[in-house]
Amino acid sequence: MTPSEFIIREIQPKDNAELAIVIREVLVELGVPKVGTAYEDEATDNMFENYQKNTSTYFVVEHKNNIVGGGGISQLDNFEGKTCELQKMYFLPSIRGKGLGSKLITTCLKKAKEFGFENCYLETMPYMTAAKALYKKNGFINLEKPVGNTGHYSCNVWMIKKL
Repeated sequence: MTPSEFIIREIQPKDNAELAIVIREVLVELGVPKVGTAYEDEATDNMFENYQKNTSTYFVVEHKNNIVGGGGISQLDNFEGKTCELQKMYFLPSIRGKGLGSKLITTCLKKAKEFGFENCYLETMPYMTAAKALYKKNGFINLEKPVGNTGHYSCNVWMIKKL
């Protein structure tokens, strides 16, 4: 599989069920708690509907008509200001390490700038070392405490990037 075999496109209603399976498979693989994370979010089953706001979007990564990953941005919950959150970025193991993470982050941040956001925030887990390295490589820096209130109390690594 080469990066050119993958399509990054905006989510469609037909993607919901397949994407929810991808997200939960990755969470289970990584040993993420099922409580206090995206695993239990209702939004995980209704990704298309949840990203239909004026300042949010979600992109899926498609390979041979199968959803193999995705990630999106939306206004940071419970926060006043021009800060979005990079959300629900998950890739199946078979597509990791191919440069698609950086490509997807670039796609999301370009859209965030179009929406007028000035910063992009994210939350992750301390043991997600590959994800943390990817975020740092793409200009995110660590924060001492969370910003806004996402409700994901099990995520205790907070990062931000100025757009």
